[in-house]
Amino acid sequence: MKRAAVLVAALVAVAAALLAPGNGVAAPATSAAPAAAPTAQELLAKVTTCTQISNGTYRTDEETSRTVPVCDKNGAVYWKADMDIDCDGVRTTQCNEDTDCCFYPDTAFHTSTDQPLNAAQLPFVVVPSPSSTWDYRNYGIRGGGAVAIIYGNKVEYAVVGDTGPTAIIGEASYRAAADLGIDPDPSTGGTDSGVTYIFFKNSRVSPIENHNNAVTTGQQLARQFVDNN
Repeated sequence: MKRAAVLVAALVAVAAALLAPGNGVAAPATSAAPAAAPTAQELLAKVTTCTQISNGTYRTDEETSRTVPVCDKNGAVYWKADMDIDCDGVRTTQCNEDTDCCFYPDTAFHTSTDQPLNAAQLPFVVVPSPSSTWDYRNYGIRGGGAVAIIYGNKVEYAVVGDTGPTAIIGEASYRAAADLGIDPDPSTGGTDSGVTYIFFKNSRVSPIENHNNAVTTGQQLARQFVDNN
């Protein structure tokens, strides 16, 4: 019995020595850490030129001229515009007929339980309704698709949540604006310029109302976008 115990102890000591650093024996593999999400500057560096895919350009507001094209990149489409505030969908303290003159109690895309989205709680972006100028459906953009919104040094990950006028571009939900530090008031808020919207082609966040999933999916696709452009 004593011999057996001594033999076992010797084998354990040999195994420990073999696994020690510098002995030429590989340690057990560990999984690589996920790539870090890109910064606002990394994303903006990839959208300095525009390959226009829209048949003409869009207005940012009713009273402005058409100046905003839709641009194509590897894995995404993007535009640079203003941000108007979308408060449509579920009635909340922030979004209702009293706070928003143009409030509409529905959104083009619905939750997994077929309810309108909640603009006060969910960051989402509005795309122009299909027209002869551009049809988002032809470029892999759809309801629930992942979007990166860049404003200043901040990146907000959101989903495609609603459709808007056929001639106007640059709109996002109350919550998206608030998270980016933009005044989210549907009547007096928004910003006139400086917002970049990057829509990742053929992506989908499921369920659409889960913002954590939007962040995870968006960060992964944003890293791929930076690496592939």
